[in-house]
Amino acid sequence: MTAIDTSGLEVRYGETIAVTGVDLRVPAGSLLSVIGPNGAGKSALLNALAGTAELSGGSCCVSGTAPALVLQATDVDRSLPITVFDVVSLARYSRLGLFRRFRPADRHAVTQAIERLEIANLATAQFHNLSGGERQRVLVAQGLAQQAEVLLLDEPVNGLDIISRAIIKEVIGEEVHSGKTVVVTTHSLDDARHSDQVLLLSTCPICVGRPQEVLTEKHLSKAFGGNFMRVGNKFVLDDPHHAH
Repeated sequence: MTAIDTSGLEVRYGETIAVTGVDLRVPAGSLLSVIGPNGAGKSALLNALAGTAELSGGSCCVSGTAPALVLQATDVDRSLPITVFDVVSLARYSRLGLFRRFRPADRHAVTQAIERLEIANLATAQFHNLSGGERQRVLVAQGLAQQAEVLLLDEPVNGLDIISRAIIKEVIGEEVHSGKTVVVTTHSLDDARHSDQVLLLSTCPICVGRPQEVLTEKHLSKAFGGNFMRVGNKFVLDDPHHAH
């Protein structure tokens, strides 16, 4: 069963082409890593899959309910009183509507997501008081609480502490194992190597397929230019905009 099917997908912001020519077939219950240099169109692709960016061309079909889109943690106005539980609970309002009361199933989905990301001790804490890694875990928990068949994660572990990275990566594996489809943008070649498929993107696709087919010196050189290097039999990205 195909969870994501795109043909000639293109997104423009004004006259600027953010991403173009994307043909994807992502099987249900698999992990796709999207990798490419800064400004390559990775976030635009996720927004197109989530339906939050209008297509300028091509088509996009995502099976099941609306995908859950998890962005990178950002600063929150400190005058806004919102707890960790409140943030994760927002995931349920797409099903309930803003003015309907939580059902037991909604509370269970939120509580379970919080427990899986190991932030139960922070449930009543103010979101703006958390560290970067804790905030990112809260946002991933929000994505899980939506209980969508497709989970879209925009660089979910970039620049995080070791504990938060490990917890989020474990949860991603659990989601795939349970039959969910996960798409992750990343700058980590190591993480991409553990995916079922890799899309190497530089505004338009360079290559898509199994990791060993995509992550070659020829393809990486085309996408990143001189911003990667060989270390023994492995390649390492040398991108000053991101931590690896």
